[in-house]
Amino acid sequence: MDNNDLENKYSHYIGIKFHYSTHAYFFGYKDLDLKLGDKVVVETTHGPELGEVWVEPIPISQYKSVLDLKPILRKATDVDVKLHEINLKDAIFALDICKNEVKRLGIDMNLISCEYTLDKSKVIFSYVADERVDFRELLKVLASKFHTRIELRQIGTRDKAKLIGGLGMCGLPLCCATFLNEFDNISISKAKNQMLAINIPKLSGHCGKLLCCLKYEDDIYSDLKKEFPPIGAKVFIDKDEYEVTAINVVSKMVKIDNENDSKYLPLSEFFKQTHYRLKPQNFDKQDSHKNEKN
Repeated sequence: MDNNDLENKYSHYIGIKFHYSTHAYFFGYKDLDLKLGDKVVVETTHGPELGEVWVEPIPISQYKSVLDLKPILRKATDVDVKLHEINLKDAIFALDICKNEVKRLGIDMNLISCEYTLDKSKVIFSYVADERVDFRELLKVLASKFHTRIELRQIGTRDKAKLIGGLGMCGLPLCCATFLNEFDNISISKAKNQMLAINIPKLSGHCGKLLCCLKYEDDIYSDLKKEFPPIGAKVFIDKDEYEVTAINVVSKMVKIDNENDSKYLPLSEFFKQTHYRLKPQNFDKQDSHKNEKN
């Protein structure tokens, strides 16, 4: 949907927080008087849900995301709030029933959460499993017990961490549970680019995957490394040949070695003593990829 279509459909967008989330999701609205703390009923991909206004209204002209905006349907009534409270209690009961049936049927799946849509037209069970699960028999049993639409939604380990939350090794709440709306692919090359020790357990988050925060400083490291000589570069100091064996972009130090000596030089001193001249093309990722292919 382009900006013109958005402006015709909505006047503002606003952040809504749900009971199961620690950060806000954006929804559009028009002709509603909303303020922080208001309870609202919104349309989601699963059905109507009750949420709370968490971020102040923003003019729709400022919306830049490529994600489609779902609408806020109305301000929540006392009936909506009461129904939501009942649904939360019923979801706990439904999760226990589902866990018992999973155990009875011997299905290899780890149930994580359960939630009803506001109108109770659907109950959604989220689970984690290593492989694809045949839950046809489970669906029949659950449908006979709950008499509503059943959705069994398999989620990844990152989605599990997002739902459960927790504290990261930095001491702050998990990024996925606070502000990340989608997950990028994180490869070990980012750790290598930042010259981190390749210790997978220490580089992994609660989900068992590589830390999402490895991407935060990756571009900065790539830019800073352009100021340094490449590892393996040959240089001379007073006719003695050395090889660049390590760099530290934070302290701006360069280590050079030969058979008889090792030196740690500040970056500025390195260029003075060796008269080394940078070759920018050596640090261009695209060029290096082309050279590798050739």
